[in-house]
Amino acid sequence: MLEVVLATRNRGKIKEIAAYLKDEDVRLYSLNDFPGAMAVEEGEETFRANALKKARYTARFTNKLAFADDSGLEVDALDGKPGVLSARFAGEKATDDENNEKLLKALKGVPLERRGASFRCVLALVEPSGEEIVIEEACRGVIAHERRGSKGFGYDPFFFSPPLNKTFAEMIGEEKNGVSHRGKALRKLREILKHKAQKAPSQ
Repeated sequence: MLEVVLATRNRGKIKEIAAYLKDEDVRLYSLNDFPGAMAVEEGEETFRANALKKARYTARFTNKLAFADDSGLEVDALDGKPGVLSARFAGEKATDDENNEKLLKALKGVPLERRGASFRCVLALVEPSGEEIVIEEACRGVIAHERRGSKGFGYDPFFFSPPLNKTFAEMIGEEKNGVSHRGKALRKLREILKHKAQKAPSQ
C-alpha cells in the first residue's frame, strides 16, 4: 500500500480528500498524525509556490511521499482577491464566517452579473527524493448574495454553480467533485497515485 501524507491539519479538507481516495490502494496520513510537524507559513505570492512549500517540508519531515494543495477564491470584481489570502481574508485567524462576511461586504451593491469568480486549486506532490509534480485546475461560478447550503467549508455556501443551480455547500460527494477545482485536480492526482501504488514495493 502506498503511504502518502496530506500536508494539512484542516479536518474538512482531510475528510473530503480521504473520501475521494478511499477506493485506492493508498494509506492517507495528515499532519495530525505527526504532532511534531510545524505549521508551514504559506506567505508566498502564488498558489503554486505555497503548495510546493508545504509539500516539500512535509516530505522532508516525514520522509514519505507528500502532497499539499493551495486553493482559493478569485473574484472578478475584486481584481482576483482574495486569491492566496482566501483562508485569512479577514485576518490571520479568521473563521469561515468572518471571511465570508468580509467577502459579502466587499461585493455590496455589485449585481449578480458582475459577481463572477473562480475557485482555483494547485496540488503539489513531492517525493522525499525531491521529485515534484504540480497539478493546476479551476472552476467558474458566481458569488451568491445569500448563504445557501450547510455542507462543505470555506466559501462553499456562497459559490454558486450556474450549470447545477446550486452552491458548493448544497452539493455532496461526486456531485461536487465532478465540477469543483479540487475534484478536477484530485482526479489527476488519483491516477498518479494509482500508478505509483502499482510500482510500490510490498509492505
